[in-house]
Amino acid sequence: MKEVYAQFILGTYNENDLDELSALVNKEKKYAIDNLLWSDTGYFPSVSFSIAYTEDAIVLKYYVKELHSRAIYTSANDPVYKDSCVELFIGFDDDSNYYNLEFNALGTALVGFGKDRNERKAIPDDKVGNIKSSGNINSTPDSTGFNSWELTLLIPFDVFIYHDIKSLKGTMSKANFFKCGDELPEPHFISWSNIDSPVPDFHLSQFFGTIKFV
Repeated sequence: MKEVYAQFILGTYNENDLDELSALVNKEKKYAIDNLLWSDTGYFPSVSFSIAYTEDAIVLKYYVKELHSRAIYTSANDPVYKDSCVELFIGFDDDSNYYNLEFNALGTALVGFGKDRNERKAIPDDKVGNIKSSGNINSTPDSTGFNSWELTLLIPFDVFIYHDIKSLKGTMSKANFFKCGDELPEPHFISWSNIDSPVPDFHLSQFFGTIKFV
């Protein structure tokens, strides 16, 4: 089973501290999202992430290079998976349910909770709005024709409304990380922990890896 190590960042932070948090998480290890799934086109965006946590939030940063970037959704719980989208699916304790957190390049978030793709409850918009983000989109293609964007996210524990999280220190969570873009010119599905399924489905928790909050 794949593992990610999330380091502790001392202090509490808010939307005014995102530049500082972005610089701090840049120093953490980058993990590649590099399992290209359900595709035979050969198109393979380059995606990685870094993760840390504070006294009351998860800090997550994505680094993306792709041919086509789109970010048109701007309201909480919009279908951002149709845009250029990065995702974290995470479950706590021994709960068979998990949260799906999905973000476009603007930081617009869709968050749900449940045990599989068919039984999901939307997290209320006001809670989803507590997630703070800072994006950096560079639409000028590099020598390979890819443009790039980065997204820093501050995800407070109170977003996880079905769990009373006081601290993550010393805990482990099951999780997977993704990149997709259902309505891009070249749709794609990429995961951190590989998924063995004949049909597209990120909601297969048996293939999740582990986050260790150290």
